[in-house]
Amino acid sequence: MTEPANNEAVETEEVDVSAFDLNIHIHRLLMDEPFFAALSRRMDKRASNAIPTAGVMVTEEGKLQMVYNPKFFAPLSDEAKKDILKHEFYHIVFQHVTGNRFLSFRDMAPNERKIHNIAMDLSINGHLPHLPEMACMPGKGPFEHLEPFKTAEHYLKELRKMQKEQPENQQGQGEPQEGEGGEGQGQGQQSLDDMDSFDDHSGWDAVDEQTKQIAEERVKEFVKDAVEEANSSSRGWGSVPSNLRKEIIDGISSKVDWRKVLRYFVKQSQKANKRSTVRKINKRYPYQHPGKKSSRTAKIAIAIDQSGSVSDAMLASFFAELNSLAKIAEFTVIPFDTRVEESLNYVWKKGMQRKRERVMHGGTCFNAPTKFVNEKGGFDGLIICTDMEAPKPVRCNVQRLWITDEYNGQRPYFNPKPERMIIVPTER
Repeated sequence: MTEPANNEAVETEEVDVSAFDLNIHIHRLLMDEPFFAALSRRMDKRASNAIPTAGVMVTEEGKLQMVYNPKFFAPLSDEAKKDILKHEFYHIVFQHVTGNRFLSFRDMAPNERKIHNIAMDLSINGHLPHLPEMACMPGKGPFEHLEPFKTAEHYLKELRKMQKEQPENQQGQGEPQEGEGGEGQGQGQQSLDDMDSFDDHSGWDAVDEQTKQIAEERVKEFVKDAVEEANSSSRGWGSVPSNLRKEIIDGISSKVDWRKVLRYFVKQSQKANKRSTVRKINKRYPYQHPGKKSSRTAKIAIAIDQSGSVSDAMLASFFAELNSLAKIAEFTVIPFDTRVEESLNYVWKKGMQRKRERVMHGGTCFNAPTKFVNEKGGFDGLIICTDMEAPKPVRCNVQRLWITDEYNGQRPYFNPKPERMIIVPTER
């Protein structure tokens, strides 16, 4: 698959979307697909001539992005367009883009990476009958012996068997071989070497593993919300078959890693100043284009509920993680009850060992830290560590995250959505 020739060109190029405007077709084609429609609303979309078809990736900011070539989509039927979009969404749902279901692509030889790409496509494409002819499809071409509706891991094992058999089968100028596996490899027949993913997977390792892990937890939340929308919609799940529904639900049933969510929040709050430098290798295009050196800072306010219900054990776990994040963010700790006393605030620095202290003795009002952050200014995010036992506060001018423990997280006084609430598992 041809990769973009220039990262900067991808970001700045002007693309004529008149032939195919993805946003229009997302609305038009997915009206009967509540699950996919919910996913699409949570993704960035970008038109580009730098890729031949389409692809999904994680950005440096930990966001999900779909990149597409309007010229590729324009001549296709509506059914094909719809299935291609669903193909990309399935890559996200099944953690092909963000998860470590196999090994990191960076550690793979090109041929090994290729069969991993094909295995993931085969696990999806059997459910999408209107994909272009170039798509790898179980039961067709070199994969005619493969049953549809299997997992990517199953197809990977089968593809490795095919790799071992293929050199012998292809000897003799493509003439059919006798014996096991002899049929279907004659002249004019497609071989495994001729096949590849029709969409662009080149951006899957364009970011570091930490960013991918953070995005993985975010994807779980996206998928969870999409499942809820599909279950509550009169149109249900649309075309998603029952066996995939079960696999999707099983995939989000595992507990969210609160540390990854916290890292994602801090990373999203960062203000990055980037500049090109030849001293840093471009991870996506090594030795072709200069790398990027980023200067990242984030000023986060940590509001600590003084009502007495926030356990020392939870705060110990929470502060231990903050200590590892202190190199990319500055944390200002703000004790509060029904008010904020600015003289009690302090800056959390790397290496600081601080225990929870009771410095105030009132009730709980979330408006107090929220208004303080709004009026004070200069903050990029607000984290409130609390038992969740107070009315929902006024809107915050910066993104806000709620931290609580398992006991209080099961019975919050209010639903914080669309803001995030993460639960720090601790013993009471």
